[in-house]
Amino acid sequence: FAIVRLIGLHDGEANTLVVGLRGLVGQMQREDNVHKIRRGMSGLVRDGLSAGGKVYGYASDPGNKGQLIVIEKEADIVRRIFNEYSDGKSPKRICHDLNREGINPPRGKLWSPSALNGLEDRGAGILRNTIYVGLRSWNKVRMVKDPSTGRRVSRPNPPEQWQTVQVPSLRLVDD
Repeated sequence: FAIVRLIGLHDGEANTLVVGLRGLVGQMQREDNVHKIRRGMSGLVRDGLSAGGKVYGYASDPGNKGQLIVIEKEADIVRRIFNEYSDGKSPKRICHDLNREGINPPRGKLWSPSALNGLEDRGAGILRNTIYVGLRSWNKVRMVKDPSTGRRVSRPNPPEQWQTVQVPSLRLVDD
């Protein structure tokens, strides 16, 4: 409409073919980078290191890349949650007590039962997270982009695709 021509230094005047080819090459490079990053993260997990993500009770060790350290204050809360749950207290009641005592949750302002229960098919939630028994799991979910909103959405991977490695130094609770 404005009679503007796009001219590339190496490609000359942009046309439908050039724009389409550039888009195709760009998408192929993006997918190749995704594959390389996931392969690198898989290697980290295989070696017992963290591939990223926050877990309540742990923090990244600033002196050792990929290593986690236990945050004792939060670890005590995790142990308390497991002990109270094994004694028969409901997740709702545990959360009520933690909120009443002003104990900070992993996210948000208040503890909620979903933070403890999580989702079974994803192995999520404090009570389902295997890291608390010394097993680091990775590749539980994959991220896909919703074409209608542009937002990333997580989808669970089948358990046989999960990658798990023992990390006894991170164990907080007994079997």
